[in-house]
Amino acid sequence: MLMAHPAVLPGLVDRYWALSVLDAAEGESPVRGEIEDVERALCVSTGTTDVHAALIAARHHLPGTGTLDDSVLVSG
Repeated sequence: MLMAHPAVLPGLVDRYWALSVLDAAEGESPVRGEIEDVERALCVSTGTTDVHAALIAARHHLPGTGTLDDSVLVSG
């Protein structure tokens, strides 16, 4: 499977969360299109078809995260 360069994933994840905050703060969000673009990029970069799966996959490929790290599955 083709994976994004490790330097790309953190930026996509950070951008997704930043845009999500802006989207949640607005009724009719002007950033909705940009969020959809980032969601597609995350899905393509991680080989997934769902943004939530893409975020989990990206998390496991970020620097400093071990392959057996299940912290993303633990609710805080």
